[in-house]
Amino acid sequence: MLMPMSLAKPDRAMWFATITTLTSVLGGMAGYAIGYFALDWVAPLIEAGGRWASAYDNASSWFREWGFWTVLIAGFSPIPYKVFTISAGALAMSFFPFVLASAVGRGARFFLVATLLSWGGTAMEDRIRLYVERIGWGLVGLGVIAYLALRG
Repeated sequence: MLMPMSLAKPDRAMWFATITTLTSVLGGMAGYAIGYFALDWVAPLIEAGGRWASAYDNASSWFREWGFWTVLIAGFSPIPYKVFTISAGALAMSFFPFVLASAVGRGARFFLVATLLSWGGTAMEDRIRLYVERIGWGLVGLGVIAYLALRG
């Protein structure tokens, strides 16, 4: 909805990006709550699964260590953000860094789109669809490279 609204009223594009960012972060907080509270129902199954418990512990450790960057990259990338919000809650990521990473990642994506559309108009729309995906996947790739480099 951000793109057509920004195209229809370019002078209000930044306002639309602000509202989109705020509501997306609120939705992310709801996803976090789902993950956080649903984990209690699933934890006995994880523990009973034997090897699942150690895999879950490893994933929890990684998410706590890199969680901020994971959420930030997911917020900007074409990867479904809601998957990461629920995972952040399930793995009990610290809430303030989660909200901050969500706001920065989602805000960067939405304000980039709104700025480009208000500047370039309809001619920019097709380019945005093409390049936002490429930039998002490039950011994911850089995140993986940074993880591998720092893991060493």
